[in-house]
Amino acid sequence: GRPPPPPELVREVREAPRLQFVGALGYVSLFPLLLQLLRPDSPRLPAVLDAMRSERQLWTPFGLRSLARDSPLYMQRNTQHDPPYWRGSVWVNINYLALRALHGYAGTEGPQRERAAELYRELRRNLMANLYRQHAESGFLWEHYSDSTGRGQGCHPFAGWSALVVLVMAEDY
Repeated sequence: GRPPPPPELVREVREAPRLQFVGALGYVSLFPLLLQLLRPDSPRLPAVLDAMRSERQLWTPFGLRSLARDSPLYMQRNTQHDPPYWRGSVWVNINYLALRALHGYAGTEGPQRERAAELYRELRRNLMANLYRQHAESGFLWEHYSDSTGRGQGCHPFAGWSALVVLVMAEDY
């Protein structure tokens, strides 16, 4: 006969969850910059730019990763059936927002103008080169990309937000 079906998993909550701040650096930490809510002379802007450019944190040769590599949640599954999509991968939609913001800060007078311009050029080059390379190898745009290899991951073909690379190429923000 057939083997018996695997037993159903039952979630047992032993204590009520505590609502708390999670001190993990990731895309969510960048939203004041991504939405250009930080003034060009904000004393917080240099620290955000430092975090973006740190290879220990968000910077990769393929784009900005979604969660800092030094976070305890980095590449950790949320549940057995929920891979760590937003816990390390490079997502084009958020990298587009970062490029748009850096382009804006680079074009505005302020103490971080040159730094924003440099990060903009480097991030734009990295993102475009990786998407070009992955498309040349696989024939597809992908939903997201590995922060360690740049390889496409998730859904493909995926012309959703990954198609924003065309606007990045045109510098249309």
